[in-house]
Amino acid sequence: MDFFPHILTQYIEQHSSAEDPILAALNRETHLKHLLPQMVSGHQQGLFLELASSMLRPKTILEIGTFTGYSAICLAKGLAPGGKLHTIDINNELEPITSKYYALSGMQDRIEQYFGAAADIIPGLVGDFDLVFIDADKVNYGLYYDLIIDRVPAGGFILVDNVLWSGKVAEAPDSDKDTRALHAFNQKIAGDSRVTKLILSLRDGITLIRKN
Repeated sequence: MDFFPHILTQYIEQHSSAEDPILAALNRETHLKHLLPQMVSGHQQGLFLELASSMLRPKTILEIGTFTGYSAICLAKGLAPGGKLHTIDINNELEPITSKYYALSGMQDRIEQYFGAAADIIPGLVGDFDLVFIDADKVNYGLYYDLIIDRVPAGGFILVDNVLWSGKVAEAPDSDKDTRALHAFNQKIAGDSRVTKLILSLRDGITLIRKN
């Protein structure tokens, strides 16, 4: 997923804050024990999520796509006092690792974990979301956006991962269903006058979206 030159990725991480030891352990366990470990946010993206959340100090965060919980922990670190992060994943077999590292990080009281289809769970959640992070099945990005956009207040933010898809959205946008879905999503956001948006070339691409 990281198609940025490896030597520059190393340089960036060497000259950024060190990875939290608990997150480093989670990263390692994810790579040792789970399929598709590249789905974990990792050091560079995790720091970005933590800093973005810390700048915004959200009261409520929604994360769509938990995986092993790395990004949830990073985002939860920036919550306002008494705030809550709601995170959803389709795979309930991930519960042992997520709950383990929520506890080790001290974030267990700030994180509410849900397992099931996000499209079914989101309508049942109460209230608005100051910050949303979308990092789940790519073909449903547009659906998730539609489900949450009216529940983000003016000045709230949405972050969307993997929007460059190893460059395929620009080089071969019709090459497969995930690439087509991501390209269509990027076009959808580009044409949405309700938001201000910027695609960041961080890791596999993150779109930063602000509700006007």
